[in-house]
Amino acid sequence: MTVPRALLTTLFVPALLAGALAQAQDPPPEVVIPPENVRFDYAQVLAVKPIYQVLRTTSQERVCDVSRQGESKLSRVVSSVKGRLSGNATPEERKAGLSNCRMEAVSREFRRPIAYDVDYVYKGSKFRTRMARDPGNRLRVRVSITPQPHE
Repeated sequence: MTVPRALLTTLFVPALLAGALAQAQDPPPEVVIPPENVRFDYAQVLAVKPIYQVLRTTSQERVCDVSRQGESKLSRVVSSVKGRLSGNATPEERKAGLSNCRMEAVSREFRRPIAYDVDYVYKGSKFRTRMARDPGNRLRVRVSITPQPHE
């Protein structure tokens, strides 16, 4: 007995498609991630190195020359008259022995720590981290242990 080809095609194609769809809808194998085991401990700090930010400022300040004590009377009188005529020293400055006062740009440099590189050892292993403040001689560390899942 021979079965017409059209009948075979109409019976087997839907059956093959249904089997393929059923296989494609199988859920993937479930992956279980164990909960994280966390505890806190202390590590020994080996070294702390500050990281500095350098700030530069410029401001106008009054600068005066100091009158020399070993000057002759004549040179002191001349410089005093010259100072009074030029008006560059106040009476208080002249009494203090200052002359030739002027405004000058004075530059200053300030260094301030902005971070700290910390070297520490925990359970025989050395580590380095950057922190916002100096931790002192010991550092609190977070220890987390999670098993590696098999793939």
